[in-house]
Amino acid sequence: MRYRRAWIGVFLFILAMINYMDRIALSIAAKPIAEEFHLSSVGMGYLFSSFIWSYALFLIPVGLLIDRYGAKRIGGLGILVWSTATALTGAASSFVTLMAARLVMGAGEAVSNPVGGKVIREWIPATERGTTTAVFNSGSYAGPAICSIVLAALVASLGWRWSFVIAGGIGAVWLLAWYCFYGKPEDVRWLSEQERAHILQHRDGEKGAATGKGYGLKKLLKTPTLWGLALTQGCNVYTQYLFLTWLPSYLQEARHLTLAKSGVVTAIPYAMAVVLCIGLGKLSDLYLKKGGGVSSGKRRNVIALSMLIASCILLIPFADSTFGLVAISSLTLAGIASTTSLNFSLLNDMLPSAGDVGRAVAFVVMGGNLFGMLAPVVTGYVIQASGGYNAAFIIAGSLLLVGAVIALTMTRKPMLPVANETKVPAPILLTK
Repeated sequence: MRYRRAWIGVFLFILAMINYMDRIALSIAAKPIAEEFHLSSVGMGYLFSSFIWSYALFLIPVGLLIDRYGAKRIGGLGILVWSTATALTGAASSFVTLMAARLVMGAGEAVSNPVGGKVIREWIPATERGTTTAVFNSGSYAGPAICSIVLAALVASLGWRWSFVIAGGIGAVWLLAWYCFYGKPEDVRWLSEQERAHILQHRDGEKGAATGKGYGLKKLLKTPTLWGLALTQGCNVYTQYLFLTWLPSYLQEARHLTLAKSGVVTAIPYAMAVVLCIGLGKLSDLYLKKGGGVSSGKRRNVIALSMLIASCILLIPFADSTFGLVAISSLTLAGIASTTSLNFSLLNDMLPSAGDVGRAVAFVVMGGNLFGMLAPVVTGYVIQASGGYNAAFIIAGSLLLVGAVIALTMTRKPMLPVANETKVPAPILLTK
C-alpha cells in the first residue's frame, strides 16, 4: 500500500484485533468460569460455540445491509453492540446470562468481515488487494496474541469479570475514530486528488471497472466458485476455532502450564501468524502480477499451499517439548491466517460486481462459521469420550487437507451467473 490509503489497512487491522480480543476473552478465563459455574468440558464447548450461532445467523442480513447502507453506518453499529455485550459478560450471574451475552456479542460481530471486504473493494487497487486483506486478517491473530498475555494477567490479578469489562471498553476508542475519519474515497477530505483518482481507476482492474449494481445472492449461489470458497473457508475455520476456544485449556490441562505461562505460549504462535500472513499476502500479489492477473484465479494455488502448511496440526500429538508445540502451532496458525485472507482476496478477484461484495463475503463467512460452530462442541465431546485432545487435532488436520482439494477444484471460474454471461463482461485481466 502507498500514501494515505495505508490508514485503511490500519483501521481494518485494529477492527479485527478488537473483534478477536473479545472472542478469546472467554477462552482465557475458561478455567475460573468453569469452576464458578460448575461446567463440564461439554458445557464449556457449548458456551464457546454460542457466539458463533448468532454470528452465522446475522451474516447474510448484515451483508445485505452493508451493500445497501454502507460500511460506515453498519460497521459502527456492529462494534457498538458487540463491545457492549462483551463488557456486560463480566456481570453474568449464571450460565444462561453468560450464554445470552455471548449471543448478543456474536450478532454484533457479524459486521466485521463483510465490512472489511466492502472497504477493501472500495478503497484498494486490485493489485494490492492480497496484501491489504492479509493486513486486515492478521489483526485476527494480533488480538489473541495480545489478549493471551494481557487478559491472562488481568484474570490472575483482578478476576475474570474485570477482564471482560476492559476488553469491551477498547471498542469505544475505535468507534470514535471510525466515525470521525472514515468515508468512501470519493468523499473523504484527507485524501489527495491524485491518490483518489488512482484508487477509483484501479480498484476494479487496470483496464476497466466492474459492474456496480450487482447480480444478487440468489444468482451468485448458482456459481460453483462461491460454494467452493465457502467450503474452503469452513474447512479452514474449523481449526481456527479449535485453537481460539480450546488452546488455552489444552495447554493448562494436557501440558500442565500455569495460566500466565499458557498465555505466553498461546501468544507466540498468534504473533508469528501475523507476520507470516502479511508476507504470504504480499507474495500472492506478486505471484498474480507475473502469472495472469487477479481474474486468472491463480491465487487458489497459494490458498492450497497455505492449507497444507496448516495441516501440520496433525503433528501436535507428537510434540514432546514446549518449543516443538510452539513451532507446530505457529505454522498451523500462519497457514490458517493466510488461507482466510487469501480466500477473501480470491473472492474479490473472481467477483465481477462491486455491488455484491457485502453479501458474497457474508455467505462465505457464514459457510466458514457453520463449520466453526461445530469445532468447540465436537472438541468438548471428544475430550469427554477419549480423555484427551489428540482426536480433535486429527479431525482438524483432515479437514484442512480436504479444503486444499476443494480450493484447487471448485474456484476456477469467475462468479458470472449463466444467464448473464453474454450481457456482462468477465473481470478484466491485469496483464498487458
